[in-house]
Amino acid sequence: MPLPPVIQLKSLESVSATVQIPGSKSITNRAFVIAALASGESNLRGALHSDDTEAMTSCLAQLGVLVHPAESGETKIIGTSGKFAAPAGALFVKNSGTTIRFLTAAAAYAPSNSTVVLDGIARMRQRPIKDLCDALEQLGVSAETSGNGCPPVHITGGGIPGGHCRIKGTLSSQFLSALLMAAPYAASDVTIEVDGDLVSKPYVDMTLSMMEDFGITAENHNYESFNIPARQTYLGRDYAIEPDASNASYFLAAAAVTGGTVTVEHLGTDSIQGDIAFVDVLEMMGCIVSKTPHSFTVTGPAQLLPIDFDATRIPDMAQTLAVAACFASGPSRLSGLKTLRVKETDRISAMATELRKIGVSVIEGPESLLITPPPEFTSAAIDTYDDHRMAMSFAVAGLKVDNLVINDPGCVAKTFPDFWNRWDRAFPGSIVSF
Repeated sequence: MPLPPVIQLKSLESVSATVQIPGSKSITNRAFVIAALASGESNLRGALHSDDTEAMTSCLAQLGVLVHPAESGETKIIGTSGKFAAPAGALFVKNSGTTIRFLTAAAAYAPSNSTVVLDGIARMRQRPIKDLCDALEQLGVSAETSGNGCPPVHITGGGIPGGHCRIKGTLSSQFLSALLMAAPYAASDVTIEVDGDLVSKPYVDMTLSMMEDFGITAENHNYESFNIPARQTYLGRDYAIEPDASNASYFLAAAAVTGGTVTVEHLGTDSIQGDIAFVDVLEMMGCIVSKTPHSFTVTGPAQLLPIDFDATRIPDMAQTLAVAACFASGPSRLSGLKTLRVKETDRISAMATELRKIGVSVIEGPESLLITPPPEFTSAAIDTYDDHRMAMSFAVAGLKVDNLVINDPGCVAKTFPDFWNRWDRAFPGSIVSF
């Protein structure tokens, strides 16, 4: 059922809930690409069904991949052994960064002399991808962007010859992950050298872990260079996809800001997702955190402590932390936010703008936010900028700021289509109009 254009929230004294979170978008879209390249059939259990993952499966279907989603959350993919078909038209990725980046590299396995065009919504045409295309060119692939270094992207098929390439590590780890996932089918060994300090290293760890799970060997030399032997083959398999740690953060932050208790099930210290480090930051803010291999429980303090935190490794957690910082006992500083400028929106600017609406003092730096809690909060209508994380992070604020309104709440469909239903079940009374 379509969501209304706005949702009004109501503050709560405290919360207590046990929740389950749908599958990880990051793991799902990596698994889809790997399974599509694999030899044999893969059954992906717990796969996420959202706008981003549907963009990926739609594009893979155009490349000749047989994808059979099931209501149970299991998705069956028949692998192509690294040989995609030539698509009849352009691949439309919507605003899915993982889809366009991962498929920009993998599309090289379309037939020789065929051209694969990848394009998206207007915002996607503002999201840089030239660094990835330049790296592919160094490996012998013809990869062209538009004049501003952004999509649409034109990839000439015929495979990846291989060799050595350099790629900047300071803008997005997804460029490196795209190269890593495509490299095993190259004609000769691939060496990828990282220029600068690599951001979001946990996401590269995730990629390498999943490649290994599907039978691939790759060498990581301290995140400075990577070696992938040629002519390897992913092997189709049964694979369980974890709940999304990024999306779990909103429920755990609810406990932190209200002094309540929330348990997230089926996600714990065994996770391959770097964003589970979010609970460590909540501990720094004074929360009591219980960790098991398969669950996290957070109990918030009477008053959160301010933090000075570098979010380089977990940038998708920055918005949740920014909202939590509004309810601390003093100013907090979040740094390492450079990559947020080129996400679904300019998340640094958007957070600063919307936090000021509720009375928070915010100093916006090129790569940082300095957040000073107000003596009193103000109700406001929060714009979400077609960014799922803006909507979900401000849901946390709505537990403390009465009558907060979220504009375009449906933008959560990108990664968490039933977010508001689950929020309402976990925290009854927190949504006034639904």
